[in-house]
Amino acid sequence: MPRPRAIAIDGPASAGKSTLGERLARALGYLYFDTGVMYRAVTWEALRRGVPIADEPAVTTLAETIVIDVTRPTLDDGRQYDVRVDGADVTWEIRQTEVDAQVSPVSAYAGVRRALTAQQRAIGLRGEVVMVGRDIGTVVLPEADLKVYLDASPEERARRRLAEMLARGCPADYETVLSIIQKRDRIDSGRAVAPLRPAADAVLMNNDTMTVDEEVAYILQLCDC
Repeated sequence: MPRPRAIAIDGPASAGKSTLGERLARALGYLYFDTGVMYRAVTWEALRRGVPIADEPAVTTLAETIVIDVTRPTLDDGRQYDVRVDGADVTWEIRQTEVDAQVSPVSAYAGVRRALTAQQRAIGLRGEVVMVGRDIGTVVLPEADLKVYLDASPEERARRRLAEMLARGCPADYETVLSIIQKRDRIDSGRAVAPLRPAADAVLMNNDTMTVDEEVAYILQLCDC
């Protein structure tokens, strides 16, 4: 196939989409854009302001009014990008356990998705982008030249998330992290608006036993890069 101008990578929480997307974008010289950070940013800001997550109209209004910006990293602390809400750096705050536990309901709200999807789509249509999320190939950018659905077992994903959190000094335990991931899978797959599922023409990848180098090499081979 010709070199794809837009690549969509979808899949469940902690499947390794962010790591793969960033590495692939770097190999291609493309923009890396993890769309999930927008939903995390809305969730974090709602928690910070005391907006009840269950109050869909209030959370939707919040999503429509705050300014979320995602740019290349400005600090060498392991981040893949900067995430700012109304100018404040929330790159690591949005990765906290409280956000993990609440982001799925927020991402299921139709108004929130409408508020954020238009901007995501505009970025994707510019091309030379690797977009990572849960509905890129099915909703945000169905025109993507290459679509990948990346998956891994819940147990493996929980181990990865736990290691990431402990490395940052965040207190966590395996059973709690696994429970959050399993709950999030149920919500993401069962929501009425843009449920988590592979696009009909997506390449399916399970990376339980794959290294990131192997994943990148496989996709580069797919697009003859």
